[in-house]
Amino acid sequence: MTLSRRKLLSNSVAAAVSTFFGGRVFADVDSVQKAIAEYTGGRDSPYDNLIEFKLPEIAENGHSVPVSVSVKSPMTTEDYVDSVMIFSGGNPNPEVATFFFSPLSGEARVSTRMRLGRTQNVSAIAKLSDGTFHRTNRFVAVTVGGCGV
Repeated sequence: MTLSRRKLLSNSVAAAVSTFFGGRVFADVDSVQKAIAEYTGGRDSPYDNLIEFKLPEIAENGHSVPVSVSVKSPMTTEDYVDSVMIFSGGNPNPEVATFFFSPLSGEARVSTRMRLGRTQNVSAIAKLSDGTFHRTNRFVAVTVGGCGV
């Protein structure tokens, strides 16, 4: 059997596409915990009601999932939210986004859209100016319209 240049090229492209879409590697629990530990410096991040974290329970389109985070804080020079980081265990990279704030921000609130690769838990962790961390989680079911369910 003789392999033409065209057949070799088409086989190579098919193998590359198959590897990219079929062999997609998602973050596992260990990589998410490691990323969280790097952000918090290994400090405890208790679950509480300080963070309002809005995500849909069911995302019909995993390519564009609305997310909003709001942290209760007086946002004064003595007491403010320094940053908020969003983590996702079902995407190739567990760190989704980091948002930085200062007392001049007025409030610690942000809205955006994110891509979710599959059904998963999504976490938001807030770092306050006193060095403490606060955490919340949401479970999002990504339906067939998502990226790689």
